[in-house]
Amino acid sequence: MAFIDEIKAKAKSNKKTVILPESMDRRTFEAAAEILAEDIANLIIIGTDEEVKANSEGLDISKATIINPHTYEKTQEYINGFYELRKAKGMTPEEAEKTLLSDYMYYACMMVKMGDGDGIVSGACHSTANTLRPSLQIIKTAPGTKLVSAFFVMVVPDCEYGEDGVFVFGDCGLVQNPNPEELAAIAGSSAASFKQLVGKEPVVALLSHSSMGSAKHDDVTKVVEATKIAKEEYPQFAIDGELQADAAMVPSIGASKAPNSNVAGKANVLIFPDLDAGNIGYKLVQRLGKAEAYGPMCQGIAKPVNDLSRGCSAKDIVGVIAITAVQAQNS
Repeated sequence: MAFIDEIKAKAKSNKKTVILPESMDRRTFEAAAEILAEDIANLIIIGTDEEVKANSEGLDISKATIINPHTYEKTQEYINGFYELRKAKGMTPEEAEKTLLSDYMYYACMMVKMGDGDGIVSGACHSTANTLRPSLQIIKTAPGTKLVSAFFVMVVPDCEYGEDGVFVFGDCGLVQNPNPEELAAIAGSSAASFKQLVGKEPVVALLSHSSMGSAKHDDVTKVVEATKIAKEEYPQFAIDGELQADAAMVPSIGASKAPNSNVAGKANVLIFPDLDAGNIGYKLVQRLGKAEAYGPMCQGIAKPVNDLSRGCSAKDIVGVIAITAVQAQNS
């Protein structure tokens, strides 16, 4: 069974409620129609009657719950709750009302905060900052979280590497230039995400342009230090570095470049040294390798909130909704 089919089956086994705040985008409704037809998750779509009608024409979304913030009976409760959360930061009741009625992502976060939804998918037509800022202000980080980061699930067709072509790439969407401690935290979180979603043991490689001391540079030193920290912090996972990408994935090259590594040649979780490398890397694999790319998925928020690439398709959104529903089963 393909990765996304397994995810859909998991989501169906214990249905959760996912909120979609981007009612101004046709792709949201195309994805919603498919999710509802396959009975993968319960959906709440936030929007006015006009927005919903304009963007859902010809699609069956009759099983979705449509919530218009301007008329919904619990809106004032959400406004009051948001004000209480942010009044210490100087927010007034009037500002709380204006924010929730004009920015559906804030509204969605308050719904999750107050137990009326299990997760959120947004970002098809908004920036990562517009998705994450409300989440961190309202839902906040999960207990024990050192860093909120992002990952992609990459599914590469006809690929002998990784877990039959399935990888987690981190961080490709959020943390710009992580220091060694942050890079180690990304490695630990990404390993846990792989195990949760793929159901297999993660094998984590921290990537570099160097393999086991083949080059000397401050950038390499950062990855070496991060690897040491990650091994100490997350002894339950197989973690190693620094490794070049081919040494991490290809058994023969791993055996040659890092013969004493328990990760080289076997990696299914790839940790990039910075956001430039991660973003470029996932897009090259997606476009040239014709891979399915699900994400950026967020890790470290108290409830699952997942971002979308603004170049995403409705099919991509379906996958992210299904993954969000599975994450919600464990949050």
